[in-house]
Amino acid sequence: MATLYVVCYWVHITCVTLSGSFFLVRGIWMLQDNVLLQHKFVRIAPHVNDTILLTAAVGLAVITQQYPITHNWLTIKLVLLLAYIGLGVVALRGATRTRRITAFVAALACFAAMVGTALFVR
Repeated sequence: MATLYVVCYWVHITCVTLSGSFFLVRGIWMLQDNVLLQHKFVRIAPHVNDTILLTAAVGLAVITQQYPITHNWLTIKLVLLLAYIGLGVVALRGATRTRRITAFVAALACFAAMVGTALFVR
């Protein structure tokens, strides 16, 4: 079980890093009105990565028997994740440039708060 935990942990950490990096790059491209945002790989890869990330997170929760609602730090991360997803959608598809920029900055703050919660709150 310890080996499965280590694998899930490192898959999760790797996917978190990739997820944040993908979002940051796509947000910068959004600010630049870059045509690279329309490439198929750019549209699909983050979703594949985030699916793996979520699967690893659920695996870690099951292995460690720590679940949202019963563990406050996981509840905080879940709420921040939902906000990050919603803000990310607005940031990349919002109606106005001002809304997209505001949502982008707020989504980055949610991402940073999730990482901070994972590292410093238990």
